[in-house]
Amino acid sequence: MRLSLAVLAGAAALAGALSFVLLAAAIGTDFWYIIDTQRLELGGPGAQDGPGGANRSQLEPLSSHSGLWRTCRVQSPCAPLMNPFWQENVTVSDSSRQLLALVTLAGISIYIAYSAAALREALCLLEEKDLLDQVDIRFGWSLALGWISFITELLTGAAFLAAARVLSLRRRQDQAI
Repeated sequence: MRLSLAVLAGAAALAGALSFVLLAAAIGTDFWYIIDTQRLELGGPGAQDGPGGANRSQLEPLSSHSGLWRTCRVQSPCAPLMNPFWQENVTVSDSSRQLLALVTLAGISIYIAYSAAALREALCLLEEKDLLDQVDIRFGWSLALGWISFITELLTGAAFLAAARVLSLRRRQDQAI
């Protein structure tokens, strides 16, 4: 199957633009990590005793969603997380920042998976197994956008490599003639 250079260049440009848009959306949103406690709040210790009964205690909503830059709770304003690049005395090159961003993405993914596992273990030790069933901890769509952006960046690189190969083969054919 022969691929036209224009098709490869167009695919590379489209994949690169898509990767940038997805990464910008992922970085700018606060849904990397989601904790949903709605089932716990409706059926847990703060729920009503029975039909028409009074609340035993009022639970503060614990549901939240977190991004790279801040954490947001349901009834509270978002709280910013520390950003090491905002400090004036830090001089980091652009390539180092990109490497740090990739390491940070991997670290956040590992931390979130570890946190969920640690919570399960803690709840099992406390013999509150039903509590874990009522708390939904999951990755959000922002993290998915980040990984899709990474995959489209790989596709961009592959398209550029294929375009370079097509150009190389064309030069060889032109030189042979």
